[in-house]
Amino acid sequence: MKNYIIYALTLLLAMGNTVYAQSPNVIVILADDIGTGDISHYQRHFDQQVVVETPHIDRLASEGMYFTDAHSPAALCAPSRYAIITGNSTFRSYAPWGVWGAYQPSPIEDEDLTLGELMQGAGYRTGFFGKWHMGGDWRRKSNPDEIYRAPRNEPEMDIDLTERIAGGPMQNGFDYAFTFPSGIQDVPYAVFENNRWYPLTDSSELTLITQQKMNKLDVKLDKDEGLGDSAWDPHDMGPLLAQKAVNFIAQNSAEPFFMYYCSEAVHLPHTPPATLNGESIAGTYPVPHMDMIKELDEQIGMMIAALKAQGVYENTLIVITSDNGGLGFRETLATGHQPSSIYSGHKNSILEGGHRVPLIASWPGQIQPGSSSDAAVQGLDIHATLADILSQKVGKQQAVDSRSMLPLLQGKDKAIRKQMIIQGGTSREMAYYEGDWKLIVQFDQKDNSNKTRTPKALYNLKEDIKEKNNLLQSENRRVQKMFVRFNEMRDS
Repeated sequence: MKNYIIYALTLLLAMGNTVYAQSPNVIVILADDIGTGDISHYQRHFDQQVVVETPHIDRLASEGMYFTDAHSPAALCAPSRYAIITGNSTFRSYAPWGVWGAYQPSPIEDEDLTLGELMQGAGYRTGFFGKWHMGGDWRRKSNPDEIYRAPRNEPEMDIDLTERIAGGPMQNGFDYAFTFPSGIQDVPYAVFENNRWYPLTDSSELTLITQQKMNKLDVKLDKDEGLGDSAWDPHDMGPLLAQKAVNFIAQNSAEPFFMYYCSEAVHLPHTPPATLNGESIAGTYPVPHMDMIKELDEQIGMMIAALKAQGVYENTLIVITSDNGGLGFRETLATGHQPSSIYSGHKNSILEGGHRVPLIASWPGQIQPGSSSDAAVQGLDIHATLADILSQKVGKQQAVDSRSMLPLLQGKDKAIRKQMIIQGGTSREMAYYEGDWKLIVQFDQKDNSNKTRTPKALYNLKEDIKEKNNLLQSENRRVQKMFVRFNEMRDS
């Protein structure tokens, strides 16, 4: 106990008013479809069976702080990505349930302050890597003066993919970007460096990517056929992305840099590479889904090694989280691996497993090694946390739902919010939290105004973490009070 107090005092003196002798490098890693049970450190914390090992991520958790009540802003990725990069809840977007097409208008407004813009304002060199999935503007091939907009109901070919002209990372605070506009799961099946198409081979051309072509690579398209690079092979995208991130670290380590790294792992199609960084990946586990968890861990290992090689690891804050909960595929569950760990539900569910995610922060010398927090936090809280650490001012109408986790990272045992809203998936549900209580609200899917909503379930998570006992009828007074407060918060 005495050693902990001494450490805490030293930490507080060091962090003080968030003024540091040298600004830390910052890497935010957003995994795709990773649940708490996908990380072996969390499985051991919850005394659950460990089937997949994640040694690099576990080491960061043991060297820093891990959160046991962390949530993605939504149970699906597109709305979560908007919320994390802006610090605004999903419902503040023009498309609160998600912008899903690469050729749709971006949900990021001019008045929003993105993570990239926040860090640029603090004097950082900024880089974006990986899945964007927040729309964008591309010229119509048949009429270069017109922005192409997507009907998303047939293969779309009338798009000039050579350049994105707006709505991407370069227009939202990033000095460098290596981007998959829709990850590896949807059109366009191509890679972009800064605003320009990045040909995968010297003979690459932009052409129609069909399921028939992908059959030759043993790849099942997760979404539509459409335009892409003729050399597209999702098996290669993770290694390419990780190497670009390593290069960025090597090229920018002389000055403070910020990386927002959005991995393709572990979204469909599950196409793990044969090897990565000298490690065997494909075939390590019984199903490719689990191999891709290993790929994610190895990608992170590569970045850690690059930081150490440049001598900047000790002055780097690394934050890892996920865009939504884990995947509940039958083949994976049959192996004994439980992506949702102790929670019910998986990705796309308003139940805890749909949005309970890992959140790990490692910062040598600043965060107590091996510490944990059970405070309720969200991925969108990264925004206010970085602003707090770097003493950056944020406008009153910017990052309005983000709360700084810095007090928690400093070891102060306190809640950073009294209430919280989390969005579900395609069933159009939201959850409102007050302490141990969780109210699930159903939105009418036919009402695009989002005004028609009804209390659906009430759970006491302290007594019923698996959400088996719906108290909607027996706690009617509590339900009505929480429903009123939810509506006030949702309509703010």
